[in-house]
Amino acid sequence: MNLEILDKLIEKFSKFPGVGKRTAERFAFYILELNSQEVSEFVSLIQEIKNKVRNCKICNNLTQDEICSICKDPRRDSTLLCVVEEPRDILAIERTSVYNGKYFVLLGALAPLEGIGINDTKIGELVEYVKNHPEIKEIIISTDADMEGETTANYIFKLLKPLGRRITRIGVGIPLGADLEFVDKNTLEKALKFRKELS
Repeated sequence: MNLEILDKLIEKFSKFPGVGKRTAERFAFYILELNSQEVSEFVSLIQEIKNKVRNCKICNNLTQDEICSICKDPRRDSTLLCVVEEPRDILAIERTSVYNGKYFVLLGALAPLEGIGINDTKIGELVEYVKNHPEIKEIIISTDADMEGETTANYIFKLLKPLGRRITRIGVGIPLGADLEFVDKNTLEKALKFRKELS
């Protein structure tokens, strides 16, 4: 089959995280099976997401408003701050239903070999946020358990330790090299419950 436009669509889908060529082909053929209205709705939804979804002005989570629903929720425990790499990590933690504090999203992790340094993440803003919120008693560093996540966790610990807050690291049950978003609910729940204090 030699359809250049179909090949382009398959190529686009294959760039999605975790999507191989065969899955990309299934996606492309599924699009072909949709009727015109379904395709229009699909395209419209993608455009709407790109136009309306932004980062929360307080924590960098995803939101359609200036401030996300978690930051606005007065029932959340403001003495706890969970630091994650990406907004999708919040979804993973929220699924456990064991954490009721606030979040701060770094929007990345330190990766010196790839040229990603402190200025490419929100680490500086995190330090200022903690300084300006004396009600925070514990900071739970929940970066991924890979080399970049560990490097980021250690760097954050060094920056925050002088502020005199309790700093813990999510860890028990999470395999080394794992991305938080792919960790199952029970493993993540244990990691949150049995977090360790950094020293």
